[in-house]
Amino acid sequence: MQIVIFNIPVEVIRKNIKNLHLSVLPPDGRVRVSAPTQLTDEAITMFVRTKLGWIKKQQEKFQLQPRQSERQYVSGETLYVWGKQYFLQVEYSYKGNALTLSGDKAILTVRKESSPKQRESFVNEWYRNLLKQEVAKYLPKWEKTTGLYCSSWQSKYMTTKWGTCNTNTQKIWLNLQLAKKPIESLEYVILHELAHLKVKSHGPEFVAILNQYMPQWQERKKLLNESKLDYMDSDFKKDLNNKSGLSSKVNPRFDERIA
Repeated sequence: MQIVIFNIPVEVIRKNIKNLHLSVLPPDGRVRVSAPTQLTDEAITMFVRTKLGWIKKQQEKFQLQPRQSERQYVSGETLYVWGKQYFLQVEYSYKGNALTLSGDKAILTVRKESSPKQRESFVNEWYRNLLKQEVAKYLPKWEKTTGLYCSSWQSKYMTTKWGTCNTNTQKIWLNLQLAKKPIESLEYVILHELAHLKVKSHGPEFVAILNQYMPQWQERKKLLNESKLDYMDSDFKKDLNNKSGLSSKVNPRFDERIA
């Protein structure tokens, strides 16, 4: 269902919930409301009208937020790995694709006739493996610290969340983009999702867990949410997520917008 208020389209999703939830989502500031199933259209409309000022302010943030340009994966472009900027140097070979870091350079070896999408696909799978290696270190660390254990985890490209947690299955999903952010950001998201295994909401009990185990979590969250966003078209994101499926743990709701 969609309603339009002062020329602003609002997507309305009815759920078995008690309260209204309003979101302004990247990359273009679209508006979504999750509403209790029994609530009338008139009540939802009145609620959104009272939030118009906030909605417009959030949409302006998306318009002003820095965003990377579309990548062609040619020499001179930049890549970010764990928060550090690298300058891309493209070399050609028919012996297989490779990406190595040397100094301030990211050396990408590909077939000369490969397309930007093919190069992007390889680079993102490289990011997946990078994320897998670091999560293998930091997830057990924070599980042991908190005593909260997830059943499994996977990665996928997400445009509205850095991570998410299914409290029923105790499975965690992590945004592939985290491999481009500082390690501290990854640790924050891991802790955030583990905390949701105990507390579903973002209320005082949830905040208390973050304060207990990571007193500087607000600074890490701010750093993460202010970082430059990716450019990635919707079709490629679908293809990329069809390949998602990093690791499944054998041992045993960061519902934040990106902006």
